[in-house]
Amino acid sequence: MSRYKYEVIIYWSDEDEAFIAEVPELPGCAADGETHEEVLSNLETIIDEWIETAQALGRPIPIPKGRLMFA
Repeated sequence: MSRYKYEVIIYWSDEDEAFIAEVPELPGCAADGETHEEVLSNLETIIDEWIETAQALGRPIPIPKGRLMFA
């Protein structure tokens, strides 16, 4: 189970031949994987890196809002 509370959108990409997981609240934050489990595990790492980079650049970290209207 994720320690993050951001909304995650998972879909299959024929082009990448993988599942893609995106976090709409964190622009550019996405990962891929062969299974749902793998893509979510990979996404945890990417979220960690996204937050670390934002902190290093002095950018705000969005507070998770849960389900978004446009998703």
